[in-house]
Amino acid sequence: MKYLIAILGVLVVFGMAFLVSNDKKNIRYRPLAVMIVLQLILGFILLNTNVGEYLVKGVAKTFESLLDYAGAGIEFVFGGIANEGAGPFFLNVLLPIVFISALIGILQYIKVLPIIVKYIGIVLSKVNGMGKLESYNAVASAILGQSEVFISVKKQIALLPRHRMYTLCASAMSTVSMSIVGAYMRMIEPRYVVTALVLNLFGGFIISSIVNPYEVPKEEDILEVQEEEKQSFFEMLGEYIMDGFKVAITVAAMLLGFVALIALINGIFDGIFGISFQEILGYIFAPFAFVMGVPWKEAVDAGSIMATKLVSNEFVAMLALGNFTNLSARTIGIVSVFLVSFANFSSIGIIAGAVKGLNEKQGNVVARFGLKLLYGATLVSVLSATIAGLFL
Repeated sequence: MKYLIAILGVLVVFGMAFLVSNDKKNIRYRPLAVMIVLQLILGFILLNTNVGEYLVKGVAKTFESLLDYAGAGIEFVFGGIANEGAGPFFLNVLLPIVFISALIGILQYIKVLPIIVKYIGIVLSKVNGMGKLESYNAVASAILGQSEVFISVKKQIALLPRHRMYTLCASAMSTVSMSIVGAYMRMIEPRYVVTALVLNLFGGFIISSIVNPYEVPKEEDILEVQEEEKQSFFEMLGEYIMDGFKVAITVAAMLLGFVALIALINGIFDGIFGISFQEILGYIFAPFAFVMGVPWKEAVDAGSIMATKLVSNEFVAMLALGNFTNLSARTIGIVSVFLVSFANFSSIGIIAGAVKGLNEKQGNVVARFGLKLLYGATLVSVLSATIAGLFL
């Protein structure tokens, strides 16, 4: 039965993407088939094999060690603030972002990450049938983040047509930056985080290939990565540390505001209608949860968490997921995979603002297709969760 539901889920995702396609006649189906098969193979390996378990444990152990090292700095600065045995979310989940951001900066400085990202992108371009720039951008987004990635290709932004800008922005919204992966792993199981990262990478290409099909002429298929302005090692390190701290503070502020607002809206709806706002959203999103593989009896609760992510962000939704103790392990796994992306309304402003800071005209272009961008990125999350559901 779950295989039939998964097939239905994939067809629903493809159908919804096809409805808003810019050029239905020129959709290339061969790369789509190849990428779906790759998703199935990778999903099976990561969730159902000893090799996958070994890989996930290795990644999880690496991040666990990094978070422990980060804890030394946090303890030195904030030691004694928390009550004994307490685990404040800001200290334990968000502040380690500062340390991981610093490590990313070091790997960037010594040219390890740029080489890895560039050549993985070139290999991916052979699989997905897209340009080298689009493939590079997808990998770089998963390392640098949805706003920082555009700095690395700023020389080409002004020259790109609307359809290529859409694909670049879709990749940025469908992935998550490496600096906050450790934070996710403290909230949901690491194997779901790793699985989502891999599936979303291909899912972003799949949905973009349907919603926004095009071919890049060979003479335009040029990858020109902007070298960062030359800095001393400690200038760079200080900049990345501050960037990490800004991310932690921004996420904390967003959480504070969104959690409080959702509590207020839930209180108002509960007082007037006898049902919370999140429950209403749960009924709206329940059919999508069902086609992802969630049992119907749990679909409303799962839909509520999915909607929370869309209207706020993934951190708020992950916190909400922890409150639903009645959900089965399978449902938790499917919903967890869905949550690992930047697909929410606030990301439209973040991405448009990042591009506008580099090129005002292109920033306005991005803002105009912002809702379509969110629509596509949400379909990527649904597709990834549906594929994962086959192996849970």
